[in-house]
Amino acid sequence: MDLRIFTEPQQGATYDTLLTVAKATEDLGFDAFFRSDHYLKMGSVDGLPGPTDAWITLAGLARETRRIRLGTLMTAGTFRLPGVLAIQVAQVDQMSGGRVELGLGAGWFAEEHTAYGIPFPKEKFGRLEEQLEIVTGLWATEPGRTFDFQGTYYQLEGSPALPKPAQAKIPVLVGGHGAVRTPRLAARYADEFNMPFASVADSERQFGRVRAAAEEAGREGDGLVYSNALVVCVGKDDQEVARRAAAIGREVDELKLNGLAGSPAEVVDKIGRYAEIGCRRVYLQVLDLGDLDHLELISSQVQAQLP
Repeated sequence: MDLRIFTEPQQGATYDTLLTVAKATEDLGFDAFFRSDHYLKMGSVDGLPGPTDAWITLAGLARETRRIRLGTLMTAGTFRLPGVLAIQVAQVDQMSGGRVELGLGAGWFAEEHTAYGIPFPKEKFGRLEEQLEIVTGLWATEPGRTFDFQGTYYQLEGSPALPKPAQAKIPVLVGGHGAVRTPRLAARYADEFNMPFASVADSERQFGRVRAAAEEAGREGDGLVYSNALVVCVGKDDQEVARRAAAIGREVDELKLNGLAGSPAEVVDKIGRYAEIGCRRVYLQVLDLGDLDHLELISSQVQAQLP
């Protein structure tokens, strides 16, 4: 089971804060550092000093880390044209020496688009499908050849399909709760399917849909990596769990129901239940980025007990 650290910088974080967490992620033996891709805070937090851009952040971290994988859950398809995104991600992959992964989603948070003058089209899923085809197609085009695409939303003619990533293939993540279109999209384009903030039972149902869609598309159902994203709140005792829950404005009982919360033993047990349904990777949503002791506890008392 891989454990990855997943941050939400729009809630309030500087680049220096994210760098500190990324370095702790690396030093403590976690597999990867991921971040969300949002430009506006959510909820009652002040969000200061303001948003940071996902791919600019990852470019910086690519040069200041050595081992950990770097990526997004999820890059919003509404924020970037697919040709530009393919260039950006390939460049960051080169800067990291081949450690980048791309999670790409349709975009959903209307208010951040309004706040920063970003178009928020009605038909986002069809655009996402074309974006995935274009980004992966550009990377897969052989050097010296060109890439063309004629779609409903995007048209490319004679693209040199450059630059190329450092990796032979950048892993692509698709995720979500949709019962029909999402599994089909994952089956066609994804190396990993991520189920965000879902119960074991709901995850099992969705993983099953994705496996079936993959097999229908001629792939092995278990050829994808299946993962979950869950908020994490671990403490050595009940008092520490309660303190950490209060720091992120959540209730302990709710966190235990909907996330990974409690003692290290409780969290290891719950991760095990996700593993039983085929989850191979968990993105730990860390909401208090100043609490590095939390990461150390998870590393020494949770990660160390996982196979």
